[in-house]
Amino acid sequence: MQKIKKGDTVIVLAGRDKGKKGEILKVIPTENRAVVAGINTVKRHEKPSAANAGGVVTKELPIQLSNLALVDPKDGVATRVGFKTLEDGTKVRVAKHSGEVIA
Repeated sequence: MQKIKKGDTVIVLAGRDKGKKGEILKVIPTENRAVVAGINTVKRHEKPSAANAGGVVTKELPIQLSNLALVDPKDGVATRVGFKTLEDGTKVRVAKHSGEVIA
């Protein structure tokens, strides 16, 4: 089970976008990286093709997972992730800061 998954809200701990929050669009576990909406954006010049008009396009590049922290669902601060087994035997992610179960 992964600590950070697609759809989670994270906060950036280090780098150019430090302090910004965003939603995970894609996780690349083999490279320990994730693509976060609005974070680590760059501008790329693309040629026109049948699929797109071309021009200058803004896109997000992957960022290291070590530079991200999950946002606590209770109070919105950065938190670490732990795991807990419930009475019915299901394993869930838990925010270390507040103890809240992460959906």
